[in-house]
Amino acid sequence: MGKEKVCLAYSGGLDTSCILAWLIEKGYDVICFMADVGQEEDFEAAKEKAVKCGALKCYVEDLKREFVEELCFPAIQCNGIYENVYLLGTSLARPVIARAQIKVAQKEGCFAVSHGCTGKGNDQVRFELGFYALQPSIKVIAPWRDPEFYNRFAGRNDLLDYAAKSGIPVTSTKSKPWSMDENLAHCSYEAGILEDPNTTPPEDMWKLTVDPMKAPDQPEDFTVTFEKGLPVKLEYTEGAGGAKKTATDTVELFLAANQIARRNGVGRIDIVENRFIGLKSRGCYETPGLTMLRSAHIDLEGLVLDREVRALRDSFITTNYSRILYNGVFFSPEMEFLTSCITASQTNVNGVVRCRAYKGSFVVVGRYSETEKLYDASESSMDEIGDFAPSDTTGFISVQAIRLKKYGRAKEEAGQSLVK
Repeated sequence: MGKEKVCLAYSGGLDTSCILAWLIEKGYDVICFMADVGQEEDFEAAKEKAVKCGALKCYVEDLKREFVEELCFPAIQCNGIYENVYLLGTSLARPVIARAQIKVAQKEGCFAVSHGCTGKGNDQVRFELGFYALQPSIKVIAPWRDPEFYNRFAGRNDLLDYAAKSGIPVTSTKSKPWSMDENLAHCSYEAGILEDPNTTPPEDMWKLTVDPMKAPDQPEDFTVTFEKGLPVKLEYTEGAGGAKKTATDTVELFLAANQIARRNGVGRIDIVENRFIGLKSRGCYETPGLTMLRSAHIDLEGLVLDREVRALRDSFITTNYSRILYNGVFFSPEMEFLTSCITASQTNVNGVVRCRAYKGSFVVVGRYSETEKLYDASESSMDEIGDFAPSDTTGFISVQAIRLKKYGRAKEEAGQSLVK
């Protein structure tokens, strides 16, 4: 009988290169799987490295389009955000990666899948819950939760030593030991010196965006058109005095937004967040294009979305979508339900947003919609009466004041006057 096959999620980096060697030591045949979700990487070199290190095969699957269309754009539609600051860049990529890895594992007849996620992080949960939903019978080998592995490799320095002894080439060094995860939407930085939340990230750490202080001295203007809450067109000028460009293809549009944000230093954050498993962690993130597209979408909703629909969406859909995605329960009945709610909430989110990026900031300089007419300038104007009679507000205020008057009287009777 042949050896049992394991499909390893492989990046070519330190952890997964060492895990590949370790799985082979354990007696498994290893099929490596790489997901192209837009990270800047030499996939052919990584593929060649995997085979040289002993993998039977190495698949490289292009997932950029489904990543943008199935994850990033719905996140824009519902203004997805975790703890009011993190735009879920890592979380967004995990469902499409998990799905593609299971497809490769099934194709190759693998009894198990494996990954390089740490035993303290979120990604182990995201990947494994995805695996089990997609193929309930699959086995998972998680080396960083295996005492045999983590007692042998207590940290990244041990891995670096092991890689050096085993002749495994890696790009990580002991002088820059932080962990990076990149995709089309963002790049994250964790571990090493960043584990001290009071340590300022070194300037040479940031990969995607220009230092805002070194960004161009002239603002860059562009326009985003939305249909049903989805970005469908981005109009911009390529470079100072360059040709006017229009992007309508989903991936090209996302890439164009990224380039504008990157050269203007937009999208950097440095936070301490609450991981799903109960630990706090410090993370630095660059999320250039997604930051701007989400902000433009939020602005347009102010013009075209009904107040009560927006309030329900914000309190129910946005919060729960973000939590479910962050916690790794994407392939679930609750996410299926929420996805239908997102679509229903965005029917009237149609219009154009005029935007400006400048030295790390993003602002909206104008917006309009040809189809949605919730905003009426004459009703809101201070210079004309219009169809709204100011006297009608007297009754509105009187009704709103009923319970507040009762509250005030109760306070007075209890000797707890609100007037201090």
